[in-house]
Amino acid sequence: MSKDELREEILSLKTEVKRLRKSLTELTPPLATLLRRRGFRIFKKEPLDDLFIPGRRYVDDYYHFLNKYSFRLFLRDVIKHQKEFTLEDVTRYSTREVTEDYARFLLAIRLIERGGRGGAYRLKKGPVRSFGATLEWFLSEIFRREFQVEAIWGIKFKRTAVGGDYDLIAKIDSSLLSMEVKSSPPKQIYAGEISACFERMFDLRPEIAVFFMDTELRMKDKIVPMFEDELRKRDTGGLSSYLKIPLSGGPPPVERIEKELFQTGDKIFIINAKDSIVNNIEKVLSRFFRKGQ
Repeated sequence: MSKDELREEILSLKTEVKRLRKSLTELTPPLATLLRRRGFRIFKKEPLDDLFIPGRRYVDDYYHFLNKYSFRLFLRDVIKHQKEFTLEDVTRYSTREVTEDYARFLLAIRLIERGGRGGAYRLKKGPVRSFGATLEWFLSEIFRREFQVEAIWGIKFKRTAVGGDYDLIAKIDSSLLSMEVKSSPPKQIYAGEISACFERMFDLRPEIAVFFMDTELRMKDKIVPMFEDELRKRDTGGLSSYLKIPLSGGPPPVERIEKELFQTGDKIFIINAKDSIVNNIEKVLSRFFRKGQ
């Protein structure tokens, strides 16, 4: 078989896998039904107030740009200086040339406009409080586009035992995945946020729980130790029940999968954006579905 024939065969197999996964998704109950079976009724989801995305005709191109970490950092600075900014205000993480390209793109898709002093830029519509909602939307798009699964973000439930929003929930075949999404760097994450994450995790009890940070910085220095501290504080009986493993010797360790990807037990994963968000999510799913093999 030639290289071209092999490439075509691989593409054909990938297409067939996507088709079969879509069929399986359609055969299993919808996400809202899986949640109701656990006693969770969606009150609100996917709020539009702080969403920084263009009109439908530009969404595909915008999604492509959002896969670049430097573009996401650029957007954070644009939102930070949304009333008026120059290229110098938003060129902390890329070269001048790259920043100019990003600004031209935002102009073309009508997210920013010129209107400040000396030709400065500003948001075309606003205000936008933070990049958080847009990041949650982008991650839900990754699940929908790359893994062909149903995903929702920014979810509020009626009368839950634990407060706070659920950032992202996806249906992977007949399993639930819950993802805590952080757009702040590790230095701005505190123990209380990790504790709240565990409370929501234990309340919903998803088959896959992911703590995601949109950073390429090391997770081992601060985030992993905070998880280890939280695990030590937790009742091992509750952990054992959720993870479905015996914990006679104390809480399970937080183990490195590779690079900045970690897990504890078979259900809880800690990841960041290093190398590729899509690839990191794929590694989590592969790890989960291949457990015990």
